[in-house]
Amino acid sequence: MLTDGSYFHLHLVSDSTGETLITVSRAVAAQYANVNAVEHVYPLVRSQKQLDRVLQEIEESPGIVLFTLLESELVNRLEAKCQEINSPSLSIIGPVMQLFEAYLGASTTGRVGAQHTLNAEYFQRIDALNYSMMHDDGQHVEGLEEADVVLVGVSRTSKTPTSIYLANRGIRTANVPLVAGIPIPHQLETLKKPLVVSLHATPERLIQVRQNRLLSLGAGAGNDSYIDKQAVTDEVLLARRLSAKYGWSLLDVTRRSIEETAAAIMKLLADRQRQRMAE
Repeated sequence: MLTDGSYFHLHLVSDSTGETLITVSRAVAAQYANVNAVEHVYPLVRSQKQLDRVLQEIEESPGIVLFTLLESELVNRLEAKCQEINSPSLSIIGPVMQLFEAYLGASTTGRVGAQHTLNAEYFQRIDALNYSMMHDDGQHVEGLEEADVVLVGVSRTSKTPTSIYLANRGIRTANVPLVAGIPIPHQLETLKKPLVVSLHATPERLIQVRQNRLLSLGAGAGNDSYIDKQAVTDEVLLARRLSAKYGWSLLDVTRRSIEETAAAIMKLLADRQRQRMAE
């Protein structure tokens, strides 16, 4: 029950980083446009002493409690306190683990933070991040052939944040800006291994984003062509012509979030890999 207008307290208790809890809770909270969650995040809760502080804060600011704890003693104590103060609580991974156990016929190993172990996949992500940072905004174009994905597009089509997001998924991603009056790097014309994706947006959307960017930088006169409708329209048309000429995949990001854009690119990459394996 809400007790503070349109706000409520949301306690996220994890024995690992808390990323899973944050992702799940925000996905659900986004469905309630008129209610805002006051997040209390407690990562790396692995001892009774650490749990003491958490329980004290929950008691001081009752609300919904979500948790990903594997230690049964910690779970029992947390649930008991929540029941005592009438705060609803739920294990986010508990029901999923029970489903896995029932289907696999095996119990869990109970390894805390197992998804964050320093394995080959982890080092692949680090390598991808290093690569993407070195090949951001058209840098080191001589190494583009080593990429898994190369993003191209005019200014403010979210090339850099999408590159970083993909790199966090272990995908080596470079990005190259398309600028009117400046020839594209010749390396882009002959790429064989990477998937080249051209990011597009409507001129209206680009102008809106660019205006906000200029305001944030405190920029004034001298940027007329950057937000001029005809100039921006010409940029968009140029990008489309180049995409058609070189056979780049087209992706409209006008109404897409970074996460949605990255998901669409990962699907394109998976489809391409399956097609190559079938050939």
